[in-house]
Amino acid sequence: MAVHLETSTPNKVLSSFKKAIDDGLIVTWSYDKDGDFTHTAQQWKYLAWFRPEVESGKELTFFIIKPKSKTISSEVYAIYHGRLIESLLVHCDSLFTNAIATAMPSDGDNVS
Repeated sequence: MAVHLETSTPNKVLSSFKKAIDDGLIVTWSYDKDGDFTHTAQQWKYLAWFRPEVESGKELTFFIIKPKSKTISSEVYAIYHGRLIESLLVHCDSLFTNAIATAMPSDGDNVS
């Protein structure tokens, strides 16, 4: 359950996404002091987080993290992954070539 972005500038994608949040261009996502992202729509707020990691210098991966003492439902998984990719396409589309969401948990995900 991860989102993988193919990019030659993973740090730029991440900093651009954060800047769009900071500048109020993205209002449906926030990030905390650890750099983890959560959806801010009331219905989905704090039901999961994404932890970004730069992998091999050519990929930015967002691993999903569950809330304490809870699991992540298929519905929450779908909403978080779909809306993250949607936001990245709207605000950072020129900075990556492909976005892939895995259907099942990946190494690095924390879902149960």
